[in-house]
Amino acid sequence: MTGFGQSSSSFGDLTINAEVKSLNSKFLDLNTRLPRIYVEKELMLRNTVTDYLERGKISISVDCERAGKREVLQHYNEELFIAYYAQLKRLADRVMAPYENLFQIALNSPEVIQNTGKVEMDPAEWEAINACVIEAIKKCDDFRIAEGNVLQKKLESYCDSIASALAIVETLDPRRIEKVRNRIKGKVEDFFGEEGFDENRLEQEIIFYIEKLDIHEERVRLKTHLDYFHQVLKSNASNGKKLAFISQEIGREINTIGSKANDAEIQKHVVIMKEELEKIKEQLGNVL
Repeated sequence: MTGFGQSSSSFGDLTINAEVKSLNSKFLDLNTRLPRIYVEKELMLRNTVTDYLERGKISISVDCERAGKREVLQHYNEELFIAYYAQLKRLADRVMAPYENLFQIALNSPEVIQNTGKVEMDPAEWEAINACVIEAIKKCDDFRIAEGNVLQKKLESYCDSIASALAIVETLDPRRIEKVRNRIKGKVEDFFGEEGFDENRLEQEIIFYIEKLDIHEERVRLKTHLDYFHQVLKSNASNGKKLAFISQEIGREINTIGSKANDAEIQKHVVIMKEELEKIKEQLGNVL
């Protein structure tokens, strides 16, 4: 969701500069900075942003500069300002306070600043500004698409690493089962001797114990989740949240394999899978 776009244009004597920045966010968090005369267009701008960028912490800044002589629309009541400033100085002297902020306080006092008139918005001017903003939004969207293509390759490589570790686990699993079987049988023989137990009953108990440690279903589900992750990743729709849900399911299967396997060699590859999954989760915040 990170992106940047900038655009400039002109309309008559008006020079327009628009800048759009986008950061990661679960929702659309829009912050706009428009010339005061166009503030009423903020809702329209929000709808435009939603059409192109959908969500993210988005900041839009629009600056307009007019060439030639400018009409002064703001005047100051000098006598009132002087009266405020003098009174503030007297108060400051009584409490021995510094004067450094008195000028700004007096300037912002009631009725010191006086507007002489209101500038009417030119619809044609706004259309030019809106077109410039849309161009900046499109550039920001193009930036995000380019970043997304790079991110997609990273996520695919992380998934492939998990799949590779899973393939190794699948080759180690039969040997693990055999080791468990031999270990249990050896311990029983050491304890009871060769004639002190029912071998059929022992075999049943071993099968029951091994079934509790069986990770075949978890391996199948994990592989299915990885395939689905690849499928959703290649979709053109906005699937950041769906990918996050799938990654949670991937993590659940990896953890179950680690807890049930009870094997040092398999555990090494479980750690590798967890490490790759953490990389996926870190990057999913960048996915729309």
